[in-house]
Amino acid sequence: MFIDRVKIYVKSGDGGNGCVAFLREKYRPRGGPAGGDGGKGGDVILRVNKKLHTLLDFYYRRMYKAKNGRPGEGKNRHGKSADDLIIDVPPGTVVFDAESGEQIADLVDGEFIVARGGRGGRGNAQFATSTNQAPKYAEEGKPGEEKWLILELRLIADVGLVGLPNAGKSTIISRLTNAHPKIADYPFTTKEPHLGIAEIGMDRRLVIADIPGIIEGAHRGKGMGLEFLRHISRTKVIVILLDILDEPKKAYRTLLSELSEYSEELLRRPRIVALNKIDAADKELLNRNWEKIFSGEEIFKISAVAGTGLKEFLARISQLADVDM
Repeated sequence: MFIDRVKIYVKSGDGGNGCVAFLREKYRPRGGPAGGDGGKGGDVILRVNKKLHTLLDFYYRRMYKAKNGRPGEGKNRHGKSADDLIIDVPPGTVVFDAESGEQIADLVDGEFIVARGGRGGRGNAQFATSTNQAPKYAEEGKPGEEKWLILELRLIADVGLVGLPNAGKSTIISRLTNAHPKIADYPFTTKEPHLGIAEIGMDRRLVIADIPGIIEGAHRGKGMGLEFLRHISRTKVIVILLDILDEPKKAYRTLLSELSEYSEELLRRPRIVALNKIDAADKELLNRNWEKIFSGEEIFKISAVAGTGLKEFLARISQLADVDM
């Protein structure tokens, strides 16, 4: 099951309380204050794990709490600070504050503290002064931070295949890569994004994302539009995949309109237009002046089923994605 948006609760640890204590030793019956400080509460940290590709784990567990710091003790012994709570997330995870909607972090690599542990309270030894040499009070530990978060996964891929339902995206990605999406000849076969890896030479690879079919109104959330469109936001190259047999000009206008409404920046990305299913097209359709119809676009005529034109197609998208051939 592919899960790309979840809501979770995080709570960092509270700081341990400071201690009120006094030295009571054989030759120091009235020793000074000796209460130790409390330990710091554990942070909650999101850490990128490149082996993860979905937020599925958060579907089953929504509450994450770090441990509290230990209280201080007598003889100036400080309480132990709690271990941090490390939560692994896939690369491409964007973190939002659930209440305000503010973006907190965009995790491609490394780690980020989403809730800081409370500071430990000071023991009474810290409050001794020349005028108050035996303070009988200590400081409580500070509470840890707590909040609800929205985690949103945006796939990281070199190339995004964008097309209307049934344009042939899943067939292409299965031919070019190691992905095995569900394929059938009816719309919305693909209900979740798929990542595939195309091997380019001995030590190069191209990550291709099969974005489920986009329909008119997707930018407003129609169908599962917003869920699908956000996965395009990180791709370097966009492939507009059109079914040559099914009003490709109309489909082209729809797709560009939806991309533009979601984010105009997407239209400034390198892109090509791929006319698919040429194996089933007649001569008149094949010989149309597609360069004029799609003025300014780089066009490839391909057949995902027959494999026609795929070698040249792969070479070009690899070049656009700055992957050496």
